[in-house]
Amino acid sequence: MFFKFKKKDSTVEVKNNEDETINSQSKSEILDFFKDLLIIIVVVVVIRTFIAMPFQISGQSMYSSYYDREFIIVDRISYILWNPSRGDVIVFKPYVNDAKKYFLKRIIWVPGDTIKIEEGNVFIKNKNTSDFVQLDEVYLNEENKGNTFVWISKWSHQYELANDQYFVMWDNRNHSTDSRECFSNCVWRSEFISKKDMIWKIFLDFWYFNFKKFDFIQPDLWIDTTPRFFSSPSTYSHNL
Repeated sequence: MFFKFKKKDSTVEVKNNEDETINSQSKSEILDFFKDLLIIIVVVVVIRTFIAMPFQISGQSMYSSYYDREFIIVDRISYILWNPSRGDVIVFKPYVNDAKKYFLKRIIWVPGDTIKIEEGNVFIKNKNTSDFVQLDEVYLNEENKGNTFVWISKWSHQYELANDQYFVMWDNRNHSTDSRECFSNCVWRSEFISKKDMIWKIFLDFWYFNFKKFDFIQPDLWIDTTPRFFSSPSTYSHNL
């Protein structure tokens, strides 16, 4: 009697092994993709929440230091590590109404200062000075220089800042509301803000890019907004 043994087809086994390897690689690649995506999302959330984020300016309240629709990068970490300084341009919550969630303003006075606004000029008396000293506000343009008033009055107005009180103003002094008018309503809130109200400090100044014209010209003002990066007037040190 003769027995005929059928030879096992090794080609089928090799093909099956290759299919299993390909499937395993595909699953691994998909898993790696979602791992990378999760890491990217976490990094972006952490950066935007605790470090820095892009911000677009709305309005001309900081004219001509900053312009409507201009893009800036603001950072949150500065005021976690340090106290706010006189001259810093900040984004904060005014708590005026729901329509005005954030304001962009410049810190003019810090805790411990006695301040005075008189005849369109700004004066300060801090812990190191016995007399009022006029601030040299180089960041103001010609239209706003010497035109800082309270309620459009030339009378003298004085304020004394206690602990954790900051007095902020726009650079476009008489075309917006700020600490002088309690951010539009002195019935419901005071003139001052605190450190906890501050969200971000300007870190980088980019631009407004006009995609229609493919240039950096602000379409309403016809001003060149070419990126200034670190050279923007985001802070100023007054020598007092």
